[in-house]
Amino acid sequence: MESQLIQNNKMYIDILGKLIIKISFLFILLSSLFSCVNDLDKIQKITFSKDAPDDVMRKLNLFYNDSGYTRIKIYAELAETYMLPNHITKLKDGVKVDFYSEDGEIVSKLTSIYGEVNYETGNFFVRDSVGLLNVKKGQRLETEELCWNQNDSIIYSNKNVLIKSADNSIEGIGRGIETTQKFDNYKIIEPYGKFDLSK
Repeated sequence: MESQLIQNNKMYIDILGKLIIKISFLFILLSSLFSCVNDLDKIQKITFSKDAPDDVMRKLNLFYNDSGYTRIKIYAELAETYMLPNHITKLKDGVKVDFYSEDGEIVSKLTSIYGEVNYETGNFFVRDSVGLLNVKKGQRLETEELCWNQNDSIIYSNKNVLIKSADNSIEGIGRGIETTQKFDNYKIIEPYGKFDLSK
């Protein structure tokens, strides 16, 4: 009888021990869930900023197509889109733009460190280490800033410009330029020195 009582006590102790473990686990789980919710609320309050972008994308690849053919390809390491006060996308950490011909061949390439697309005006602005290359001619434009109007394909700048030929010799230098996205000919607004500017 005494051994039966000892066995029953052991069984109750085992059951009670398992119950305590389950209750402890449930208590830890519930407390961690509630603490996570509180922490998330704190994080949201801390990280919210009215100046933060509405959308952030890494390694952006954007294609503009016409009649099923790619006309323009834009690549950026980082893109931040803002809806207000103006609908713009800021392109950071390296920007590449390929301009295509009607035959689907790349005719020119635009590169920079920073870019900005304004969807309301149709203007695309790039700055910092800006280069525009005519692929066929090997002709390269280097400047600090360029603006490209997507509506009429005009590319222009009022900054100093340097134009090099395929063999790296200088074709033109001056302040301000006007060309098209094909960069097959150009006009330097204020040329410096004597260069062949009839390209």
